[in-house]
Amino acid sequence: MLSRVRDFFDRHLSAAPSAQGDDRHAIELATAALLVEVMRIDDQTTPAEYAAVQHAIRTKFNLTEPEARQLIELAEEEVRQATDYYQFTSMINQRFTQAQKERVLELMWRIAYADAAIDPHERHLLRKIAALLHIPDSANLAAKLRARDSAAAERAQADPKQTD
Repeated sequence: MLSRVRDFFDRHLSAAPSAQGDDRHAIELATAALLVEVMRIDDQTTPAEYAAVQHAIRTKFNLTEPEARQLIELAEEEVRQATDYYQFTSMINQRFTQAQKERVLELMWRIAYADAAIDPHERHLLRKIAALLHIPDSANLAAKLRARDSAAAERAQADPKQTD
């Protein structure tokens, strides 16, 4: 598995492999795994959620659509093999600033809102991840509200006749 991850990042994201590059790859995979877990947690992955994950990963890591799909597959495999979220959040805590951690949480909320309904499993996961990332309740709520408003604006733009 690790060789598949390293091969992916070496092909798509870095010119030369290095210890620093491996660290970057690990943090990117950890971030992608958390984004994927929001999509998977309720056992009903919708096309809107998948599109939101793909968009978040493409923009965060500057990937093409096929590269993003491949990273999503790797992240899904990583999440399936994981025994807990600590392995992902501890890496993020070590390497991200508070603002970067809050941005990851906001991306997770955007994925949860992509299908216009927050499942109780999604809500529980996001509260748990916020706690593991040491994000205060006020910052979690702010990220949630920004994601909700963004999702509503995107739905309104896609269908101007729709009202929230």
